[in-house]
Amino acid sequence: MTYRPVPAARVVFTDDERREILELVDASLASGSLTLGPQTAAFEDAFAIRHAAPHAIAVSSGTSALEIILRALGVTGRDVVVPTNTFYATAGAVAHAGATPRLADVSRDTMALSADSVAAALTTETAAVVLVHIGGMITPEADAIRALCDRHGVALIEDAAHAHGSSYDGRPAGSFGHAAAFSFYPTKVVTSGEGGMILTADEALRDEARVYRDQGKSGFLGGDHVRLGYAWRMSEVHAAIGRTHLGRLDHAIDVRNRVAARYDKALGGHALITPLRVPDACVSNYYKYVAFLDSGIARDGLKHDLRERSGVGLSGEVYALPLHRQPVFAALADRAFPVADDICGRHICLPTHSDMTDDEADHVIDSLMAAIDRGTKVDRGTAKEDRGTKEGSPRA
Repeated sequence: MTYRPVPAARVVFTDDERREILELVDASLASGSLTLGPQTAAFEDAFAIRHAAPHAIAVSSGTSALEIILRALGVTGRDVVVPTNTFYATAGAVAHAGATPRLADVSRDTMALSADSVAAALTTETAAVVLVHIGGMITPEADAIRALCDRHGVALIEDAAHAHGSSYDGRPAGSFGHAAAFSFYPTKVVTSGEGGMILTADEALRDEARVYRDQGKSGFLGGDHVRLGYAWRMSEVHAAIGRTHLGRLDHAIDVRNRVAARYDKALGGHALITPLRVPDACVSNYYKYVAFLDSGIARDGLKHDLRERSGVGLSGEVYALPLHRQPVFAALADRAFPVADDICGRHICLPTHSDMTDDEADHVIDSLMAAIDRGTKVDRGTAKEDRGTKEGSPRA
């Protein structure tokens, strides 16, 4: 087999985009406006328009976006429901905002919260629920979860760190909750190097977010400190990068969907690998392409085989360890989370790049099939034992 390396992730900027960024950065340097200036405002406006949101607030990261939303909603001293299948930052932002993360199990079909799992986690102390759009897919239960939250007087927040440009039934990510947080970390479909964005239709939340992001000041050019804010601003340099990269979002989604369709066709009906099905009404940006392995396949062995023999790097899982298995959140594991334990332990993410070629996708497919044929399928009992040793056995 021809050795053509395919990395787990690839940050894509065209020559024209790099020139545009340099021109925008040069204009910022010449003007002396390096933070909360015209580049930030232009990026906010463009991102809000693309996601049909009334207000956008640029901040320093997706994590700070979540924490600002939570602080603006006044969750301190209360509970916030988060899926146990999510990145550390989702629950970390809750804790840093002075609330207690309340973990909930997820749906096997979407890897996200379901209305039933949210209902099971709600208490009289619940202030908010964070719905995470895993891998860029919006769950069909988003409206049901919002309706449940509304009945209980609980705010719904979208963790849309993965979901730039994704939609469900024609409605973009960021339009299902009271507010949404996006990340522009380098691996994301849209990146600014580092940075994040808050989307909301709530003018009061918008105003609070602008105060929190700038050290809690009542105004950028002066004013009293009225909130315990932080240095959560986005620089003009980062805004210039993000504003430019946003311009290729639709093209990136088209490329990633083409790659996903190729993967779907190759893996459809395979006995040992089952792709995560994206609902018909959902347009995913395929930040991640998720597939579930048969319980007899050792994930670590498969990943090593693909990397060493074929130069194929699998993307990071979403997620290899659920939050209740993370040492920092061990105290939150007050019950069993059987679905999360199962899906976190046996899925892989095939690489999807915003400039990926058909040849690269075919190389990934051929390499994956060859790796399985070479004998990466092991005794089912051994695979389960290995996974239990690494990730811990489910709590009773």
